[in-house]
Amino acid sequence: MKFQLPTTSLHYNFLLLLTLLVINPLLPGTAYADQQILLNQLQDQATQQKLWQQSEWLNLLHYEGSSETSDDYKSPVRDKHFYLTGNDSHNAKNELLATIAGFYNAELIDDENPQCKYIARFNWLSKKLNIDPTTLPTVHCKKYINWRKNIQPEQVTLIFPAYHLNSPSSMFGHTLLRLDPGIDKGESKWLSVAINFGANPPDGENSLLYAYKGLAGGYPGTFVSDYYFKKIQEYNRMEHRDIWEYRLNLTAEETELMVTHLWELQDVDFDYYFFDENCSYRILELLEIARPGIELTDEFIAAAIPVDTVKAIEAAKLIESVSYRPARATEIQNKLSVMTKQHRESVLQLSADLSVLKSENFSKLPVKQQKTIVDLAYKYLRYQQTEGSRGHATAKRSHQLLQALNNYPVEIDISNTLAIPSAPEKGHNSKRATLGLGQRLNNNYAELDFKMSFHDLEDNKDGFLQGAQINIGSIKIRAEENVGLRLYQLDFVDIFSLTPKDEFFDPLSWKVVTGFERQLTGQKDQLTYHLTGGAGGTWQIVKNHQFYTLAIGRLEINKQLRNTFEPAIGFNTGFLSHFKNTTAHLEVSGEQFEDDIYRLRAQYTQNIIFSTNHSIKLFASHEWHEDGIDFSDINLSYQYYF
Repeated sequence: MKFQLPTTSLHYNFLLLLTLLVINPLLPGTAYADQQILLNQLQDQATQQKLWQQSEWLNLLHYEGSSETSDDYKSPVRDKHFYLTGNDSHNAKNELLATIAGFYNAELIDDENPQCKYIARFNWLSKKLNIDPTTLPTVHCKKYINWRKNIQPEQVTLIFPAYHLNSPSSMFGHTLLRLDPGIDKGESKWLSVAINFGANPPDGENSLLYAYKGLAGGYPGTFVSDYYFKKIQEYNRMEHRDIWEYRLNLTAEETELMVTHLWELQDVDFDYYFFDENCSYRILELLEIARPGIELTDEFIAAAIPVDTVKAIEAAKLIESVSYRPARATEIQNKLSVMTKQHRESVLQLSADLSVLKSENFSKLPVKQQKTIVDLAYKYLRYQQTEGSRGHATAKRSHQLLQALNNYPVEIDISNTLAIPSAPEKGHNSKRATLGLGQRLNNNYAELDFKMSFHDLEDNKDGFLQGAQINIGSIKIRAEENVGLRLYQLDFVDIFSLTPKDEFFDPLSWKVVTGFERQLTGQKDQLTYHLTGGAGGTWQIVKNHQFYTLAIGRLEINKQLRNTFEPAIGFNTGFLSHFKNTTAHLEVSGEQFEDDIYRLRAQYTQNIIFSTNHSIKLFASHEWHEDGIDFSDINLSYQYYF
């Protein structure tokens, strides 16, 4: 800054300037020099303390890796504007010094000053360096103040929307955070703020392209805040997913640290990978920032499956309490399960025709039963509206049912106790190692099986969806008596969804599996590649016992077929029964190729569960091929989930 002095003699000017400097030592030139000295002292102090090596600082910058040098770190942050050092953004020490200098940059005013843009960094460094706020440029953080008007949490809750097989991106579940106001404020959790991290694809992206890019890191990931009630509508009502809510025991100081860092992450793009650097992984990073010293992300190198991250939070003793929010479909199914067949029929009829209310049979029912039927018919109609378009006639019928429900006395209690399933984190672990012995084609073998994730139809169903098989990355290696060591099977994706049909719900059962497997064709046992998929229906005979049948299509690469790449049609039919400590699965399946080559097989699997992560599995299969060829495969194995 320049001073404009009177145009008098040089002697006078010199005396005047000397007088001003003596009288007012706080003139800009002197103030700048003093401030520069203070800044240098703070930077020296930060360097001497090696603050750039401390985990709190590295977490705030989302640096990965550890080193004695300051520039060996990696970062998943794609936006360079998140760092003050720009192209030198992987240097922890330089970013530390630049941040301190930024606080004292008087040319960056108000919202543009790092004091406003990096609240969490500022608060942490102020404590570490004992920064005197009176030495800093005065700023007014208007944007941050307005943002905090809607985000004033006193508690933090981890949200886990459970599995949803009909949405490939949600089949492993999901995690997000909910920021709750204090209980004394009396505000509904519906109005709490939800913090979600997810991929940010362009509008109208093709679903296959979305799946590929999600796996390959083709999309940026961002943190987004919204009201929690919108998440309830999305997961609980539209996708029919149960929601588990885990209140965390973060202190007020820890909560404030996390919230101020969330402010820093607004509009910041991260790398996003479906299996590892996903929604759950980023949530764990936030919790590591909130409570320095806990290491939640270290174990998730190849994959961060949401339920495993919930288990990591439980192991770190961060969970204070757990609550369960069932989906609308779950509530309906629970109430239907305790109704008589006659009353179930009344619910179905009433949801389609309101004249049932005036029928003689309905009028003879006790008032409590009438109210229960009307209530359930209304909820079922609302459920149907989320499945399809909301037509005028349906909306009108729904409104009339609500009016009829309100005509019944309020004091008549029709609530029933909801059966709470086993919590997801109580289920078996996601990875599995198997050691088995068996015989195939009259040849003895030892088998080693590894599965990256995460659940078979025959596994212990506690904490999982019954009738859901979701496996990614499974490999079987066999040491055979007359052959030696060789690959027997390698599945990339193996999904099997068995959801029972009834008069109220009509879901599709389906399967898709692709990978390599050994097949006996033309009397030659060789490794083939296949893509198999199909669809059909499942029906519950009695509780925990299901029958299913599916039509199957298969594409197989096999040199023993007429064409190296050949299609086939087939079927899968079976019974799946869950008991207390064991699961039984009987299946008959087969496929027919173009050149009269066929395979027909019957197989039985019995999984005996000793504890959550330990079981013994018996597998027996017999196959029939063309030209009278048939053989068996019998296997007994120990399974360990980890």
